[in-house]
Amino acid sequence: MLTKELKNKVQSLWDKFWSGGIANPLQAIEQITYLLFMKQLDELDRDRQKENGYKSIFQGNYIPPGADRESEGIEKETLRWSSFKTLPADDMLRHIQTLVFPFIKTIGDANSHFVKHMDNAVFIIPKSSLLLEAVKTIDEIYDDLKAENRFIDAQGDFYEYLLNQLSGAGKNGQFRTPTHIIEMIVELVEPQIEHKIADPACGSAGFLLGAYKYIVSQYSSDKEKDENGFIRGSSPDLLKDKKLKKKLESETFYGFDIDSTMIRIGLMNLMMHGIKEPKIEYKDTLSKGYNEDGVYDIIIANPPFTGSVDKEDINETFELDTTKSELLFLERIYKMLRIGGTAGVVIPQGVLFGSSNVFKQAREILVNRCELKAVISMPSGFFRPYTGVATAVLVFTKGGETENVWFYDMLSDGYSLGDKRNELYTKEDKRDFGDLHKVIEEFKNPKKNTDRKKRSFLIPKKEIVTKGFDLSFNKYFIEVFIEKEYEEPKKIIEKLDQIEADILSGIKELKGIFK
Repeated sequence: MLTKELKNKVQSLWDKFWSGGIANPLQAIEQITYLLFMKQLDELDRDRQKENGYKSIFQGNYIPPGADRESEGIEKETLRWSSFKTLPADDMLRHIQTLVFPFIKTIGDANSHFVKHMDNAVFIIPKSSLLLEAVKTIDEIYDDLKAENRFIDAQGDFYEYLLNQLSGAGKNGQFRTPTHIIEMIVELVEPQIEHKIADPACGSAGFLLGAYKYIVSQYSSDKEKDENGFIRGSSPDLLKDKKLKKKLESETFYGFDIDSTMIRIGLMNLMMHGIKEPKIEYKDTLSKGYNEDGVYDIIIANPPFTGSVDKEDINETFELDTTKSELLFLERIYKMLRIGGTAGVVIPQGVLFGSSNVFKQAREILVNRCELKAVISMPSGFFRPYTGVATAVLVFTKGGETENVWFYDMLSDGYSLGDKRNELYTKEDKRDFGDLHKVIEEFKNPKKNTDRKKRSFLIPKKEIVTKGFDLSFNKYFIEVFIEKEYEEPKKIIEKLDQIEADILSGIKELKGIFK
């Protein structure tokens, strides 16, 4: 929940990169991410030095690339943010380019996903003046958040705002699922600390981060409502089991993507929030090279609706004979789940009622081989300004038995449906969250209603089968027409005549006044 002042500073940071010669928004975000990562390494390391037995990552000497003797090494203490930020601008740029950046690329195990994907990373900030301004702005943002006593998750707050700026730029085809939609889906699937959680097309890792925050909140002593009305905590300070803590930090979150830049951003996004060893891989989960079936407990995703994919590289194990990405990702998610595993996935609404055989086959998989728990329809405005496609959320458990499917028609998520997506407020000037929390409350209420005249109801599987596995809300919704009585036309005309006479009389009176 950034204040207006903090948002202005984040916007200023973005603008400085834009005007400083890095016009590609994805590159700007990546370079800012590297600086944020350097800052956070210093902050976290200082905090952890209070722990018994902790060895600082800045302890000892660093031997930079090209040096073959230990005597040519440099003290790691000089690689801290708090150390190099005091250097003159030109010296600082040279110090980061030749020493600090190569050092952070080696952090962690040599075989870790972070080190592997940082291998080709490049620090391309071109001007010492831009670097100096960026370092100054990042320090100011952190100081402000510390003053508000909100520093624990500071990096996440303004980093997410920066990622929103990337989406707002409308370039590079990047768009993130809004945080409140992620939070809603996470609440529906309820990930737990011992689950293996995956996203087959993770981008900046927003869904994985949403799951992490949900789990952390169960073990946090400082929970409070976030800007979307969800109870969230900042750190798992009540989690005392070391094995579970290690599992949460290094064996819980798995992501896949085909954009190497977004993989690096996703990895650092998770690491800056406290996940020490996130596992995000460069892999096309629709291709022949991916076959991790029956592995994951929870899958949460908003996979890209890119139309058709290359038929030659589609995984041969797919049952659906199609090149449509939305259908292939749906089957991929089904395959990735273990028996008993649950998915929450965003799809275009066309999947719910598409009439061709392959669409029907995809829906049959959901209804006959899973417990299809919910179909939540969302209007097109939910993903503006990035796309005008109407979407839906499916919640299903692999291997369960579908008895009834719960349908919900969302009209509002607490934001306006135009391109600006402004927050909505009640007459009492309180946040209006629309259907956001109603969806969760009704989904978890076992007494779901069967009245089809309302905006949520249960439909038995048998009826869905007889209607060709159609999963669209309007297929089952019963519209109520309220008869309204009007006066006889003769009386209406008499009233109109009287109104006309009154108007003419008034005009005549006005003319008399201004003679």
